[in-house]
Amino acid sequence: MGRVKDKVALVTGGASGIGEQCVNLLLKEGAQVVFTDINEDKGSKIIEGRYAKNKNIFFLKQDVSKEEDWEIVIKKTLAVFNKLDVLINNASMLLVKNPETTTLQEWKRIMDVNLGGVFLGTKYGIKAMKTRGGSIINISSIEGIIGNPDHAAYSASKGGTRVFTKSSAIHCAKSGFNIRINSIHPGSIMTPMLKKDLKSHGNIKDGIKILSDLHPIGHIGEPIDIAYGVLYLASDESRFVTGSELIIDGGYTAQ
Repeated sequence: MGRVKDKVALVTGGASGIGEQCVNLLLKEGAQVVFTDINEDKGSKIIEGRYAKNKNIFFLKQDVSKEEDWEIVIKKTLAVFNKLDVLINNASMLLVKNPETTTLQEWKRIMDVNLGGVFLGTKYGIKAMKTRGGSIINISSIEGIIGNPDHAAYSASKGGTRVFTKSSAIHCAKSGFNIRINSIHPGSIMTPMLKKDLKSHGNIKDGIKILSDLHPIGHIGEPIDIAYGVLYLASDESRFVTGSELIIDGGYTAQ
């Protein structure tokens, strides 16, 4: 307990899946947490439910692709908690289409959210942290490391996140900002986004079996598996880690 005690963390896409587990774990380990999501109803229900009397957490609606939303979120975070120590760029969209069937409009939307959101979060995170230091964690994917014929735009956005993370980490290190920036690359994780995708392609149970067989460890992951990686990178235990990629994929990319 207390691995991130007294730190202030901001989590995007925090109302479900990996983001929600990050919020829960960071709060449990002593952080004050701001979480955002484009789904205002779901985020509000989380606050009004399990965290109704907790003054160490609050929710804001946010479209991570909009710069004005980032300005508001950072401003309110600093107004309430006076600082920002950890920023997790988690919000993203999935598009299962190959290069031929992907429309330009779909491509641009995926890039705006998955890569543009990470860019804006990193930009404003650096601005908020540069005088005192901090940790920025960008949630990429194994799809940002390997190719997938049916994830053209998604893979491109996650690959962009991977290299952008390294570029930003080097910038901060050489500028003396004491801001560490790293990326996490999950394998298949049982999230609402994955369930929705599997359902659209048939039987969820059969889909899970197929995905499980692709991971040498024999099963797909849970959001908490990624949240523990986030916790490590958010804590001072990772003080010598920057520009790195933490792969949490049950051995998928080791094959």
